[in-house]
Amino acid sequence: MVDWILNSWSDVWVSAVSSILIFISIIVVSKLAGLRTFAKMSNVDFAATIAIGSIIASVIMNSDQSWIKGSVAIASVISLQLISSYLKRNSKVYEQLTSNQPVELLRDGEVSYDHLKETGVSYSDLMAKLREANAFNISNVYSVVLETTGDISVLHSNDDDIMLSQDVMTGVKRINQ
Repeated sequence: MVDWILNSWSDVWVSAVSSILIFISIIVVSKLAGLRTFAKMSNVDFAATIAIGSIIASVIMNSDQSWIKGSVAIASVISLQLISSYLKRNSKVYEQLTSNQPVELLRDGEVSYDHLKETGVSYSDLMAKLREANAFNISNVYSVVLETTGDISVLHSNDDDIMLSQDVMTGVKRINQ
């Protein structure tokens, strides 16, 4: 048989067993570490998620990578993520070094083209996010924020009596108006 279709049945079984074992390991380690393990709240979380995915792929696809080595590597990455989370909560300097600041892209229906340019978000991407958020009228949008995770939050309402709390905008680089 052609090698790119099937190297050997033993390789298939090794991959299957490795997949099961590393899957169980990631469940156990993430259960011990807590809900934040795969949260996407900062660039450290993003890097940890990518690293864990790479480790899982290496263990599954490379028969020379052991399940224990992969499990230890995953536990190490998650430990570093937890340490980073602790430092971020307890050190403003560390938080400033490792976190980006959320940026307001639209405020009270007015687009900030300077902030779009600064963040690399296009006007059409912004409008797509408004559509995804079911914002029917741009004048009903209080604020659109590019979060530190790369997600875009759309704060809108059709009720004119609702006011945007400034607490919600804590830490956001606001549009000067």
